[in-house]
Amino acid sequence: MRLDKFLKVSRLIKRRTLAKEISDQGRITINGNVAKAGTDVKVGDELVIRFGQKLVTVNVTGLNEHASKENAKGMYELVKEERINESE
Repeated sequence: MRLDKFLKVSRLIKRRTLAKEISDQGRITINGNVAKAGTDVKVGDELVIRFGQKLVTVNVTGLNEHASKENAKGMYELVKEERINESE
């Protein structure tokens, strides 16, 4: 599944266009590699997403193209969430 679609369907990011913008700015890595919107996401991948001054790390646990709100959380497992200091 494409990265931008995964982010939208899993509800990590609310809109696919926003997911595309963030990924194309180089703010998302998959398994340590900078990812673009069209990068394939597979079960077991580790995503690190930079939201402003926050880093969110998740593991992909499932791929469901038509996830509902109730089972969208089952698509990923939150590993850690940390604040970053921009002045470093």
